[in-house]
Amino acid sequence: MNDPIGPLYYKGVYHLFYQYNPFGAVWANLVWAHSVSYDLVNWVHLDHAIYPKEPFDINGCWSGSATILLGDKPAILYTGIDIKNRQVQNLAVPKNLSDPLLREWVKSPHNPLMTPPDDIDPTLFRDPSTAWQGPDNIWRVIIGSEINGDGMAILYRSKDFVNWTRSQNLLHSSNKTGIWECPDFYPVSINGESGLDTSVQTRFTKHVFKASFLSNHHDYYIMGNYEPKTDRYSVDMDSGLQLRYDYGKFYASKTFFDSAKKRRILWAWINESASESDDIKKGWSGLQSIPRSVLVGKSGKQLVQWPIKEIEKLRAKQVNIHDKELEGGSVLEVLGITASQADVEVSFDLPTVKEAELLDPNLADPQLLCSQKSAYKEGIIGPFGLLVLTSMEFKEQTAIFFRIYKSLGKYLVLLCSDQSRSSLRAEVDKSTYGAFVDVDPRHEKISLRTLIDHSIVESFGGEGRTCITARVYPTLAIGKEAHLYVFNNGTQGVKISRLSAWSMKEAQIVPILKEERPQPIKKLIFEDLGLKVEQAGNCYISL
Repeated sequence: MNDPIGPLYYKGVYHLFYQYNPFGAVWANLVWAHSVSYDLVNWVHLDHAIYPKEPFDINGCWSGSATILLGDKPAILYTGIDIKNRQVQNLAVPKNLSDPLLREWVKSPHNPLMTPPDDIDPTLFRDPSTAWQGPDNIWRVIIGSEINGDGMAILYRSKDFVNWTRSQNLLHSSNKTGIWECPDFYPVSINGESGLDTSVQTRFTKHVFKASFLSNHHDYYIMGNYEPKTDRYSVDMDSGLQLRYDYGKFYASKTFFDSAKKRRILWAWINESASESDDIKKGWSGLQSIPRSVLVGKSGKQLVQWPIKEIEKLRAKQVNIHDKELEGGSVLEVLGITASQADVEVSFDLPTVKEAELLDPNLADPQLLCSQKSAYKEGIIGPFGLLVLTSMEFKEQTAIFFRIYKSLGKYLVLLCSDQSRSSLRAEVDKSTYGAFVDVDPRHEKISLRTLIDHSIVESFGGEGRTCITARVYPTLAIGKEAHLYVFNNGTQGVKISRLSAWSMKEAQIVPILKEERPQPIKKLIFEDLGLKVEQAGNCYISL
């Protein structure tokens, strides 16, 4: 699997569609696979929603988005690769709106709705966003594209969601970034704790624009002001799209508005760090990130992300550590949990930051710093943090850690995810990732939350201000042989103010549900979805 596409909430059910190859473990033969959930944690696979069949998508059903139209009617816009291998935009709608599982989708007889303009390469015109409606009741949607190396979001408008016209103005563009894939555009509240529906526009909103850069497989975002009357988007502070949702493996992300809990939720595709031949050998590749809630941070300059509350349902056995001094050069094992599948929250107190290492501002490249100043190179304040998926004799370990620097009179907090010793396998990617965290260590505790799930490690620094996701492939630190440690390789001691760690139960993933399968698992499925069930012999009948 790869891109998450078209997530939505409908009649009490969460839906996730995603790019999927039903015939193999590598990229090809793309369809819209479909899974549903009542809680965003436990999932049921349904039959594929959209698959190549018509001249306008016969060579692949690529990424797109879902929009809830007036009257609570879901609609999907997706990229089809047509019979001429052009990228065109198509519409699909549910066959039966009374079905909360939305098991059947019908392609519009008007497809394709949008074809590549004359000035656009027909192979660089894809991934329609969730649409939004302006005060004039006209729908807008953006398509990812490129002209002469300049990434751009092409804006289209429609009164009826079928007939679309290209706007004379781009929503946004940037020089020499290559094609923008999977664009996303949505409002965020600058003074609230709730997410916003995609069409909301008030004086208390900013708009986030996100693009996925195919050139480096990273997702970048900016925040700014959107004027719906003119469709002008002005960026608050032109950062050159250097803000990222996640500074590790995190691509083709998609958000949606959860109307049930008034929040905006973010997903992304986490790809592999091994070769295609390795994917074929193990029989699968690609997975989805843990769903994250997205809000504007207190600074107003960036977004903060946090695993959705429902993930805590999987927490099992818990261990706690409080007010524990961690001297320089020390390691403390966290015992009593399953370290290969865990949720860890830790915060550190620093007795003083006056003696922090000085950093030349011209050398303040976090990725480079994390690579050069690894978890094993002694500093003054740091490196300190977690060693996860660690083998008994430390031959394998993945380090998520902080270092504190001082530059131009300010303190900088660096968060690193060091995979250089994550596996004994020589052929896998062991890149080290890094980013600064907008935290003042003089006035705030340094916090970290890390979700560990066998081959994936998602870390949230500074209460979600900086996030890093890694894929690792340990050969020794697997199952019960994995260990978890807190460490400090700095000369200055730090204090573990609080550490809580939980073993995590497995989420329930149910195989494809078909109407004709009268298996007992159906009772669990339908009850999970809040539907009444009666049993008659071997049949379970949804009422």
